[in-house]
Amino acid sequence: MHAALRREWHALREETRLNKSDHPGQLVVPPEAEEDTKASEVLRAWIAKEDLHCSLRPTIWSDPGNWGILLADAARHVAAAFEDTSGRSPVESLARIRAIFNAELDRPTADRTGGFHHEH
Repeated sequence: MHAALRREWHALREETRLNKSDHPGQLVVPPEAEEDTKASEVLRAWIAKEDLHCSLRPTIWSDPGNWGILLADAARHVAAAFEDTSGRSPVESLARIRAIFNAELDRPTADRTGGFHHEH
């Protein structure tokens, strides 16, 4: 996409970001996902009523191990974001994420509630 057109498109998107179906607490869709007609959202996580609520597409891959790659990549993004926003070392952040992640898998602090709703 041409740079001027991209800037104009992003400005328009920002102006109209919230519509009737959007929630004020939701994150924006990454521009690359907006531009790619083959893009697919695979995970959405919300903290609501003091609990975690997720929408996910579990069968996007036939091997559930690919979710491990997604979660590891997401952890690296979070560590980089902490560096950008607070100057915290991404190595330290990733070590902390890993320690809590492994502890939570071994001994969950809460039971999973709810169920899986198949796509509409």
